[in-house]
Amino acid sequence: MVKSAPSPIATRKPSKVEGIKENSNFLREPVATEILQDTTHFTENAVQLLKYHGSYQQDNRDNRTKGQEKDYQFMLRTKNPGGLVPPQLYLALDKIADEYGNHTLRATTRQGFQLHGILKKNLKSAIATIVKNLGSTLGACGDINRNVMAPPAPFKNRPEYQYAWEYAQNIADLLTAQTGAYYEIWLDGEKAISAEEAPEVKAARQRNGNGTIIHGNEEPIYGTYYMPRKFKICVTVPGDNSIDLYSQDLTLVVITNKKKQLEGFNIFAGGGLGRTHGKEETFARLADPIGYVAKDDVYDIVKAIVATQRDYGDRTDRRHARLKYLINDWGVDKFRTQVEEYFGKPVEAFKPLPEFKFHDFLGWNEQGDGKLFLGISIDNGRVKDEGSFQLKTALREIVEQFNLPIRLTPNHNLIFYDIEPNSKEAIQDILSRNGVGDDPSKIEPLVRYAMACPALPTCGLAITESERAIPGILERIRALLNKLGLQKEHFVVRMTGCPNGCARPYLAELAFVGSAPESYQLWLGGSPNQTRLAQPYIEKLHHNDLETFLEPIFVYFKKSRKSKESFGDFCDRVGFDAIREFAASYEPQTANGANKSRHRVNLKEEVYTKLKEVAESQGKPMTQLVTEALEVYFQNLS
Repeated sequence: MVKSAPSPIATRKPSKVEGIKENSNFLREPVATEILQDTTHFTENAVQLLKYHGSYQQDNRDNRTKGQEKDYQFMLRTKNPGGLVPPQLYLALDKIADEYGNHTLRATTRQGFQLHGILKKNLKSAIATIVKNLGSTLGACGDINRNVMAPPAPFKNRPEYQYAWEYAQNIADLLTAQTGAYYEIWLDGEKAISAEEAPEVKAARQRNGNGTIIHGNEEPIYGTYYMPRKFKICVTVPGDNSIDLYSQDLTLVVITNKKKQLEGFNIFAGGGLGRTHGKEETFARLADPIGYVAKDDVYDIVKAIVATQRDYGDRTDRRHARLKYLINDWGVDKFRTQVEEYFGKPVEAFKPLPEFKFHDFLGWNEQGDGKLFLGISIDNGRVKDEGSFQLKTALREIVEQFNLPIRLTPNHNLIFYDIEPNSKEAIQDILSRNGVGDDPSKIEPLVRYAMACPALPTCGLAITESERAIPGILERIRALLNKLGLQKEHFVVRMTGCPNGCARPYLAELAFVGSAPESYQLWLGGSPNQTRLAQPYIEKLHHNDLETFLEPIFVYFKKSRKSKESFGDFCDRVGFDAIREFAASYEPQTANGANKSRHRVNLKEEVYTKLKEVAESQGKPMTQLVTEALEVYFQNLS
């Protein structure tokens, strides 16, 4: 059965975006026309299609002025399968950030880079520069397969890691949009020089598997309407959860034999984290095990799963359009049966796997062939020069001097690899001279394992702060833990400015999800290895109330944890009812152990802000300032 129309969800009307795709001539119009117009921004229809080309139209919300046009600018996102950034591409991105952007790069949680602050008039030059330097933005956004992830560790003596890289690249090639629109619009029709596709990938794209291919269509796999929503894939190895495998639409796990030769892949499907506040029909979901396929069948099983979502995913309600909802509605067995129809044969039984663990691969490491790799921590993924911390300069110098390839990590860090041992000292000197450390043991653990999305001021979906807020939040959490005698404790903290989950908060041990200005939904109970969903604990917590709210939870953890039990595992084991019961009767302890009543007074936001500014300028705690002011006030009353 060959389909080229939106999925048959009864007779319900397709969403507006489906019509935009249908009338776009395969992603060409109105982008091709509007890029030639002397305007600061695109129309809404063009904005929807621009995403497929790797760009989001944004405006700097810090600069909004009533009665004036928005400060329109564009975010560009690169597509780097397995996180690979060749040295030539990195230097081009660094230069684009300075010439056209806001002088920073942002490593993403899907192993790509984002450039912010690009004006419409410079968008074409920026994209063309990326493509001419071995990069691409095609399919980095939009209703299409996104960047295919893989563990970033360059272990040359562990073949399974090399297989993960190879198949991440090949699957990315298989599912790359075939429309000529990208090169027509951004390079005036000039097809860029790129690595040759593997012959088996070319063959698989055209091979019909019981309806997976749409014949006579410019997009043989996607068809006229592309996917109902974005589609996320990763390839990993047994035991390595550096890529948050349970959050993906489709995960392939490399299976090797005793000789470390590739035999096939275990398949997970149906993960996804995006949701909407107040819409219980939207939810975060972990991927399910589906089965196993031999290596020769891997491209056909990928096509079969993509075709199932393409043809049966919901195209009427975009909130219900991800693969996770299809599997949740159908159940795994029905989903597997439909996939097998497209695949042409049964899927084999799932192979046993070890427990998955999280790794960040920071610091200096042996890569197994006599060379080294170096993982560098990047706070919230933001590559910038600021004061004595000159990270952007340091990275540029290292690439220029040593011509090293880069792998971006799913925790928005960066790995240099293929480093000759005799280059280590010179690289350390560059880092040290620019205020950048290379010893992960010196990083505050809360910071090391934390992630935040960009949020304000550029993301149009942001409800509140994230990237700009999390450094202060982590400092306050550390101060509270220290106060409570938990100096050595740390856990996975993630923050997003809205519920869409770009920093994967729903897998964290403690997560802040923007729910109102300066307020967050608080999630607890994920695992340190991101293999279990957290759960919402409170719907709206103002950041001013952070310490008061978290203190009883941390005290209960200290009193009742099992030996070496992590914070997330503790919250999951005891349950929220027990935590709330303890918090309800909790009274803070003074230094001598006596109970001390809590007194809470709410302040207007502008008063609180002014109080904080004065306290910082005078080097005094806010509580001391308030107490002094009230004492004077009461003296005047008497």
